[in-house]
Amino acid sequence: MPAPVRYSPDVEALRPDEDRTIEQLNETFDGILETVANDSGHAVRSVHAKSHGILEGTLTIDAGLPPELAQGLFATPGEHKVYMRMSTNTGDILPDAVSLPRGLALKVLDVAGERLPDAEGTSQDFVMVNGPVFQAPNAEKFLGSLKLLAGTTNRVEGLKVAASTVLRGVNKALTAVGIESPTLGSLGGAPNVDPLGETYYSVTPFRYGDHIAKFSVAPVAPALIALTGTE
Repeated sequence: MPAPVRYSPDVEALRPDEDRTIEQLNETFDGILETVANDSGHAVRSVHAKSHGILEGTLTIDAGLPPELAQGLFATPGEHKVYMRMSTNTGDILPDAVSLPRGLALKVLDVAGERLPDAEGTSQDFVMVNGPVFQAPNAEKFLGSLKLLAGTTNRVEGLKVAASTVLRGVNKALTAVGIESPTLGSLGGAPNVDPLGETYYSVTPFRYGDHIAKFSVAPVAPALIALTGTE
């Protein structure tokens, strides 16, 4: 395995206009919320609005983890009750024929330790999608992708189903020649895979003690592995 990546302050570079970009991201998310609420009469979250299921389980933290892994929640061996929510990434509730990236939110209960300012409760959340890297290299590029997604929020469902079929074909053709397009995936061109067979990633890195870490959840049961890649 490669050596853990050590943290240093220079790994993050803030752009001069990043505050304004974040404001525009919030405005775009709010626009999605308002569009869906006006069209459907229901207030839902601006992304990953559609749930495919809620799972209950147990997270076991092994004893004897090496120091670079034994950080925070994972520093104390034991078991925690967890809930997992599987979802699809748009802010409107679409037919399953519109294929989009899958999401997995993992809530771990009874986690001791210092909280962020104004944080309540004793749970810790991990938010993941079925792709190893984020769809954009920075906040500005993500804003552009989000605006594209927001522009499809109030479109007719039938058109989205048809567009998804076309985009899936285009994405498969690009993938066959070694080109990956997260933007096409986010607009309906992702493989229409079974969410139970997928591996989920935090996509963004986090400060993890003296190191930097990404998190993932992968199927290990044979029945789930058999679903991996199944459309």
